[in-house]
Amino acid sequence: MNTHINEAIKPTVLIGTSGQGKTFTKEVVEAMASFNKKHLIMALSNPTSQAECTAEEAYNWSEGRAVFASGSPFDPVKYNDQLFIPGQANSAYIFPGLGLGLVMSGAIRMHDEMLLAASEALACQVTQELYDKGMTFPPFSNIRTISANIAAKVAAKAYDLGLATRLPPEDLVKFAESCMYSPNYHIYR
Repeated sequence: MNTHINEAIKPTVLIGTSGQGKTFTKEVVEAMASFNKKHLIMALSNPTSQAECTAEEAYNWSEGRAVFASGSPFDPVKYNDQLFIPGQANSAYIFPGLGLGLVMSGAIRMHDEMLLAASEALACQVTQELYDKGMTFPPFSNIRTISANIAAKVAAKAYDLGLATRLPPEDLVKFAESCMYSPNYHIYR
């Protein structure tokens, strides 16, 4: 990757998927920060050693203005008394809810609009408070709620598009929650 940012283009997003670690250099991140109040850095390459930059580098080099997500987990970063929680871009956010929405609606076909509905449902769960902490995704600890909301939106889109084969329940989110597997096992001894 060229270490110079094209200042005529003034990019707002860097997406790293090359598997080449340390390609988002201090010079590159500082240049982006110089002409963007907020910018997105997605260092998605795995393993962590191959990430294009670390969360700490992204926050420090941007004076805490970067929104950061990675393919591997990074610890929270403190910058100027503010705690930033790096996002982890992971397919586990979308696919369980997407699949559940298709199954619960009995969709006969997958449509691009269903994937868009799943993506929008995920994005809607990032509150301003989370965004202010530098989070690009809701906390993974809420994945069951996240998945239920995604499933409901996907199912609703299947109904809207006439692709569902099952009658819609009264409350799609509650129905999604009731369809989820719960790994609770009874102790018999």
